[in-house]
Amino acid sequence: MSGQRVAQWLWWSNAVPARAARGALLPVAFLYRTIMSARAKAFARGWLRQRALPLPAIAIGNLAVGGAGKTPLAAWTAAFFARRGVKPGILLRGYRGDEQAVHQRLVPEAIVVPEPDRVKGAEQARAQGARVLVLDDAYQRLNVRRDVNVAVVSTESSPPRHVAWPLPAGPWREDWSALGRADVIVITRRRAAVAESRALAGRIAARWPDAVVATVHLALDSLVGLRSTRRVELSALAKRRVVVAAGIADPVSFAAQVRGFGASVQLTAYQDHHAYPPGDVARLARAAQDADYVVVTEKDAVKLRSRWPADAPEPLVAQLALRWELNGDAVERVLEGVLTRVV
Repeated sequence: MSGQRVAQWLWWSNAVPARAARGALLPVAFLYRTIMSARAKAFARGWLRQRALPLPAIAIGNLAVGGAGKTPLAAWTAAFFARRGVKPGILLRGYRGDEQAVHQRLVPEAIVVPEPDRVKGAEQARAQGARVLVLDDAYQRLNVRRDVNVAVVSTESSPPRHVAWPLPAGPWREDWSALGRADVIVITRRRAAVAESRALAGRIAARWPDAVVATVHLALDSLVGLRSTRRVELSALAKRRVVVAAGIADPVSFAAQVRGFGASVQLTAYQDHHAYPPGDVARLARAAQDADYVVVTEKDAVKLRSRWPADAPEPLVAQLALRWELNGDAVERVLEGVLTRVV
């Protein structure tokens, strides 16, 4: 069993062994939370130094590990600036090549820099023509200054659905109180109902009234061929046998979204950032022979595009769309404020 699957079992299962394991890890988890809280306080009070970036910057991240939608939101933010004639630089942590390729496909106008040192990455982006920075997965990177701090919260993984246990007993990098340093808090949903997302937004807005609190649906928007320009309507999935392959943080939610269009889904779940070695590609291609469709994510398509057998049925790549349901216009106004600082 992969490390990711062990973590999913530990964090989300209600089985007695999982609950016992969480309980055993609580002393370490609370120590971790105390350290993270003390670190944030040290930066807030100036005891630890923040480094300046050479361009206006928006930092986007989440309080929990994986799957909240920060990467689609970062791409949307970069595209917002690109549409207004301002070349964005997207700064990544630099440890995975698939996210870089995804950003380059989603926002071809952007300069995408994978670099663990965000200041060094910012200088590289500026040298290549970037005029504004979008820092993906940087909410906890408190050692660099930012003009706007954006926290992403997933409806599906947040209280009251789940207890916000800190790492390693749960997926939470920081306590809920860390939302207090956000200028914008974006509540995402995939499968959850609109009412549930709005209720969560209401509770958060009541606690942090100075932040812009918005909700957005991370919706499946279309299906396109892995290599071709073929497009298939999502309605075509109804009553069809669909193999879903997903090497992402939350493959179950992705499969549920596909199932929501009436498909009979067979999920092949891999660890996040799965590399798709030849054996896995061959097994997936064989499974495709017995299915009506194979559906993959953008992140998986990056690896499969050059490896997929020419004689196997072509997979379809699911395209996500961000559909703002509450305060999307307020988020845009915050970003327009950043535009006034662009040189």
